[in-house]
Amino acid sequence: MSTLFEQLGGAAAVNAAVDIFYDKYVLNDDRIKHFFEGVDVAKQKNKQRAFLTVAFGGPNNYTGEDMRKGHAHLIERGLDDSHVDAVIEDLANTLKDLGVADDLIGQVGDIANSVRDDILSR
Repeated sequence: MSTLFEQLGGAAAVNAAVDIFYDKYVLNDDRIKHFFEGVDVAKQKNKQRAFLTVAFGGPNNYTGEDMRKGHAHLIERGLDDSHVDAVIEDLANTLKDLGVADDLIGQVGDIANSVRDDILSR
């Protein structure tokens, strides 16, 4: 059985998705773009690529912090469920743009929701 990473199209698909996710959605989304002010977007994209790759069952090259530690500074800035919802919505729209099947988008959403409590330090 193939991994979600493989079903989505592997590294090329994840790379394309991350670019669209940030460039088209996140950095233009009034609900969440303020969290990315002053962030090195190229570095952020690389971290996101590595994280999504491992989260989707691909090779583990992720060297970033765990979800709680990595988002703690954002909690201090007001990060809450509405922001996580926005990110998940933006990710789903990205995958729709890429023609990903709804069932796979649902699996991605499930994975994103599975780390919600860690992201929000609950």
